[in-house]
Amino acid sequence: MNQLTVGGIIKNAIQIGLQNSVSIMGAVILWLLTIWIPYINVGTTIAMVGLVVALSKGGVISPTEIFDSKYRKSMGEFFILIAFIAIGTLTGYLFLVIPGIVISIAWGQALYLLIDKNMNPSEALTESNRITYGKKWTIFFGELILALIILAIIMLIIGILNTVSDVLTIIFGVIGYLVYFSIIMAAKGYIYGQLTKEPETSQNA
Repeated sequence: MNQLTVGGIIKNAIQIGLQNSVSIMGAVILWLLTIWIPYINVGTTIAMVGLVVALSKGGVISPTEIFDSKYRKSMGEFFILIAFIAIGTLTGYLFLVIPGIVISIAWGQALYLLIDKNMNPSEALTESNRITYGKKWTIFFGELILALIILAIIMLIIGILNTVSDVLTIIFGVIGYLVYFSIIMAAKGYIYGQLTKEPETSQNA
């Protein structure tokens, strides 16, 4: 049985993120170039969430994945689900923050389940809460520590480059942010993949 661990999240996120960094950067650039096109921009925005699902399947993703028409089929359910998550999370934060964090993690897989498993909003929220049960703080600390490590490395390099050239600092700053985004997205893909992985069954069963 595969277990989700903080170390596993960090290790696999960096590996998957670096492996797919060019593709993810390409997808981000394509998304930015088409964000002003009505209707198309809805599909590409949903597809940016869908890339997490694609990353969870393994292999290298394609930047043009964001133009797949399948992402426009569930736009109604997608926005309804976002509204539910926003209302629930905001309500949780009103109760001294921690409930909001718990709810955001509990429902954090819902959008991926809607896209990947074609669940309706209610089913996606329920299933997300089920698969994250007992793993919420592992997810929280895994993503937090990963983000701090990557940001610390990026800030260190920027600090060094700042003593050499402002142009290099700006260029690396942009690249560094895209790499950071790629690794964080990969972490979400790895987490989703682990949470939804079918349990291993014995051959004698």
